[in-house]
Amino acid sequence: MANVFASIADWVNDRAPNLAPTYRKHMTEYYAPKNFNLWYYFGSLALLVLVNQIVTGIFLTMNYDPSAAGAFDSVQYIMRDVEWGWLIRYMHTTGASLFFVVIYLHMFRGIMYGSYKKPRELVWLLGMLIFLVLMAEAFMGYVLPWGNMSFWGAKVIVSLFGTIPVIGKDLVEWIMGDFLPADATLNRFFALHVIALPLVLLLLVVLHLAALHEVGSNNPDGVDIKHGPKGNRWDALKPADGIPFHPYYTVKDLVGVGLFLAIAAFIIFFQPTLGGWFLEHDNSIAANNLVTPAQIKPVWYFTAFYAIVRMIPSALGTAVWGVLGMFGSIALLFALPWIDVGKVKSVRYRGTGYKVALTLFVLAFLGLVMIGTDFTDELFPKLFGADIDMTAWDNAFGRVMTLIYFGFFVFLWLYTHLGWEKTKPVPERVTTHD
Repeated sequence: MANVFASIADWVNDRAPNLAPTYRKHMTEYYAPKNFNLWYYFGSLALLVLVNQIVTGIFLTMNYDPSAAGAFDSVQYIMRDVEWGWLIRYMHTTGASLFFVVIYLHMFRGIMYGSYKKPRELVWLLGMLIFLVLMAEAFMGYVLPWGNMSFWGAKVIVSLFGTIPVIGKDLVEWIMGDFLPADATLNRFFALHVIALPLVLLLLVVLHLAALHEVGSNNPDGVDIKHGPKGNRWDALKPADGIPFHPYYTVKDLVGVGLFLAIAAFIIFFQPTLGGWFLEHDNSIAANNLVTPAQIKPVWYFTAFYAIVRMIPSALGTAVWGVLGMFGSIALLFALPWIDVGKVKSVRYRGTGYKVALTLFVLAFLGLVMIGTDFTDELFPKLFGADIDMTAWDNAFGRVMTLIYFGFFVFLWLYTHLGWEKTKPVPERVTTHD
């Protein structure tokens, strides 16, 4: 068998001589820092979920009807009559939510360890473009089942573009292809969700990984790996502080993959809707433009940004500020490499002010998710009594969370540009931590 594999390898190398060097560059000869921790599982898990979404999506399209008259029924047909169709659909819907879970954790790790700082600004920007395209991809996929929440969610979200002066009304009609979400909307969203955006997403992922492998991976210490002695010999080509990505980190990632798949399987087989967080109950009802759901809200992974829209217009009296706030909250993430000019990357060695600000930023994001999902409507009465004014409490809480979210970036700019940060000594080489 060894001779057979060697012969096959020689045959491939003769006809594609650049494949082996490419494999070595990005796998066996790509040296990653030796001190990766649990936070570094989420990049590979995001790639795993992307593959799951593409494969399950292909099978779903085989039985899906992208029309207003047939979309909802085709989804029910997949769930009830297609062999294993229910499993494929639940793998896809659960995968969508888990995709955002791992992406948000992956982004948080990048912020926590300063992976957006020089020389990795391009890696960060490409990652943020992936996040932006993923949001568009998820929104269009959310509309396709054509349940009642999908219909009204599409109407509300697309209508936000109507706040743009002069062109807003025409832009909304152009996006939907009609005055209300209808056949034209479904057809174009289906085409974008199935073909155009996945191609863009795959291209950005390849560019993201290529840019990462050009500058090397960051690590929990936030210092670049150094060349030097390895074992009992000197080899300037092999960093002493790094180990080959394959087989060491590929094997390590398999542990994370196993745990992740166990969690995903539990959700798929026992709690596929997760109490309405992964699949809303209103989406079990066919779209009806005459029956509005009691509460129109997007799926949970959009709710933090949707909450910003809700909070700002109620304070300033015009919806355009809310829309600008929503897009601004994402644009600030793109600008993070230039907002934070601190010399130290990792949170381990940064000042107390940064640690406090980062903690408040995470709590503000989670608070906005609670507002956007109306979770506070259940929580606040239990905490403060059933007779409280929920509108006033929601508005007060949401505006504080919004101020903290944007305040993080303002504080970070002042904290680093004005030299307020007092950092700890950074080690010259990567260290290992229990």
